[in-house]
Amino acid sequence: MTDRKLVRPFHTLLIANRGEIARRIARSARRLGYRSVAVYSDADADGLHVREADLAVRIGGPAAGDSYLNIAAILEAARSAGADAVHPGYGFLAENAEFAAAVEQAGLVFVGPPEAAIRMMGNKARAKVAMAEADVPCIPGYQDGDQSVEAYAQAARRIGYPVMIKAAAGGGGRGMRQVRNPEELPPALASAASEAAAAFGSNELILEKAIERARHIEIQVLADSHGNVIHLGERDCSIQRRHQKIIEEAPSPAVDDTLRARMGQAALRSARAIGYQGVGTMEFLLAPDGNFYFMEMNTRLQVEHAVTEAITGLDLVEWQLRVAAGEPLDLEQDALQFRGHAIEVRLTAEDVPAGFLPQTGTLRRWRPPQETRALRIDHGLAEGGAISPYYDSMIAKLIAHGRTREEARRKLRQALEQCVVLGVPTNQWFLAACLEDPVFAAGSGVHTGFVEERFGARLKARPAASPLTVAWAAFAAYACAMDAPGPDISPPRPAARPWRANLMQENTAWDICVTPDGQGWRIEANLAESTIDTGPHRFELRNARWQSPDRSILEAEFDGARESVCLAAGEAGLSLFHRGRAWEFLQVPAHKPRNAAMADGTVTAPFTGRILLVAVQADDQVGAGDPLLIMEAMKMEHTLYAPVAGRIVELAAQAGGQASKDRLLLRIEPPASREAAS
Repeated sequence: MTDRKLVRPFHTLLIANRGEIARRIARSARRLGYRSVAVYSDADADGLHVREADLAVRIGGPAAGDSYLNIAAILEAARSAGADAVHPGYGFLAENAEFAAAVEQAGLVFVGPPEAAIRMMGNKARAKVAMAEADVPCIPGYQDGDQSVEAYAQAARRIGYPVMIKAAAGGGGRGMRQVRNPEELPPALASAASEAAAAFGSNELILEKAIERARHIEIQVLADSHGNVIHLGERDCSIQRRHQKIIEEAPSPAVDDTLRARMGQAALRSARAIGYQGVGTMEFLLAPDGNFYFMEMNTRLQVEHAVTEAITGLDLVEWQLRVAAGEPLDLEQDALQFRGHAIEVRLTAEDVPAGFLPQTGTLRRWRPPQETRALRIDHGLAEGGAISPYYDSMIAKLIAHGRTREEARRKLRQALEQCVVLGVPTNQWFLAACLEDPVFAAGSGVHTGFVEERFGARLKARPAASPLTVAWAAFAAYACAMDAPGPDISPPRPAARPWRANLMQENTAWDICVTPDGQGWRIEANLAESTIDTGPHRFELRNARWQSPDRSILEAEFDGARESVCLAAGEAGLSLFHRGRAWEFLQVPAHKPRNAAMADGTVTAPFTGRILLVAVQADDQVGAGDPLLIMEAMKMEHTLYAPVAGRIVELAAQAGGQASKDRLLLRIEPPASREAAS
C-alpha cells in the first residue's frame, strides 16, 4: 500500500494537544530550533504548556469537542500563528485520518504517518486482514460485516470460549468485554457496542479468542519516507487496570534475543505492508507457550515512549520531526544497542477502592522528586493547577532507568515515595504496592490479569492511617493554629492548657490531646467510639520548625526520630503527606460535641462543606442520637446526630447546598422547652 504524504522542511510547529505531552513535544522542538505554538481550551488557559510555548492560541471551550477535537479551530490557529507543521501528540486527534487529511489539505506538514495508514490501522477488522496478508500472526477471531448476535454466537462457538469483544474503531479498554460462556454474550455485545459508539462514534465490534495469562508486548517501529524501517525493541505493558496500562517497562523480562528478533521482524513486515512513515507501535499478545499474536497498531507516539528512549538513548519526538521534514534514517538495525532497563508508572487522580474512578480537583501540593539522569518526570501541571473533568486524569509519568531491572524498580519505588500529591485522591499507593509485589519484582509471573490476581478484594479496602500519622496530623493542625511568628515552633511558657480536637480519616474518628510540657509537647491519640480497646497512643515531640516560608513543610522530632511532612491546611481540616503516602483529615473542634450540636438542640456546621443528605424534615420527632444529615469536606463524609430528643422546629439545611462553618443547620426543641413555654 502506498500513499503520497507531504514531506518537507518546516519552521513553526503547532502542537495540537495539551498537558505533559504538549510540553514534551515542545521540549524537543525547541532543542531542534523549531518555533512552537500551543493551543488551549478555556480550562487550560493557565496551563504550563501554554506558558512555555513561543505562542499560544485559544481554540474553544473546555469540552474536548469544542477545542482539542475541533479540527477547524486547530487549523485556524495554525493559520493565524504562521505554523507550517502540526504535531498531534497522543489521544484526541492523533489517530484521526480525517484530521491528518485536513492538515495536509491546508498545506501543512502532518507530523505523523500517511492518512491511509491511519485509516487502515484505525479499524481493527481491516487491520487484522492487512496483517494476515503480511504474514503476521493474528489472534483467531471474527471481523466480518455481519454484526448480528447470531453471527457472533456462531463465531464464538467456532473460536471457543472464552472470547474477547473489542471495539473495531478504538482501544484503551473501551468497548472491550471478556465473555466466558454463551449466556454472557448477548448482553456483553450490547454493552460493548453502546460504549464503543459513545467513545469512537462507531458501534462496530470484532471478536477474538481470549488468550489467558498473556503478556502485552509492543514493538516500537521507526520508518522514514525513503523506505527505511527499523524497530527499537519491545515494551512490556502487562500491568493494566480495566484494560488500561499503568506500568510499562523496556525491555520485557519475558523476551529474549531470539523472540525479540522474531517479533521485530513481524513488526517490520507490518510497517512495510502499509507504507508506514514516522513513529508507530505494533501491539502483540504473548501467550504462555511463547506464541505471539498481533492485536493492533498505534499510529502515533505512545504514552510510554519514554522507556524506549531511556534504553536506546534516542529522542523519538526528534525522529518524528526529522522524518516529517524528509530526512532519511541514519540508524542501522544491527547498530542499535539497548542499555539497562527502564520502568514507567502513570500517576493518575483516581479513587482506587471505588474501582479506579477518575477524580477531579485542585493540586493543593504538587512536589515531584528532582529529575536526574536516572529519573525522568513528565507532567503538565503546576501546584495549584486543576485536574479537569473534561480530560484524562493523569498527573504525571515517572520513569526510572537502571543498569538492571531491579535497580530501575528500586529507583522508581523511591521516586514514588518522594512524590508529593495533595488535594486529590491518586493511585500512588497502588503503584507502589505493584512495584513491591514479589511477583512483579521477580518479573516472570506477570500477565495482563496481574492486578486482579494479586490484589483482588484488597483493591476495595480503604487503608487507615497509623497512630503516628494521626499524631503528625494533629500536631500539624495545632501548629497551623498557633501562627508562630518565625520558623521555630516553641511551646508556650508557662505551659498552656491542652489543645483538643477530633480528627477523622475516612470513617475512623480520633480524639486528640496536644499538651505543652515546657520542652516540647506530649501528644495522645485515642480511637473514638471504638469497640476495640487499643489504649492511648502517646508520643513525645521536640524541636518543631517550619522548613518552608509557605508553611507547607513541617519538621519535628517524634520520640527521638526526626522527619518532616508536607501539608496543606484548610478550614475543614488538612491534607498530609507522610512516609510516601497522602492522607486526608477532617477536623471537628473538640470543644463542641463531635456532631457540632449544642445542648439546647441547636445544630451548626462543624466545618465548611457540602450537605450531601438531609434525613429529616421540619416538625419531625427525633430521638437523641438519631442521624440528621451528612456533610462532606476533604472528600470525607461526616454524619451529624441529634443531641437531644424533640421536634425539629427550624430546618435551614438543604441537600446539595453548601454550609459555612458554625452556620445554623437546624434546631430541635426538647419536650421540656415546649412544656415550659406553655
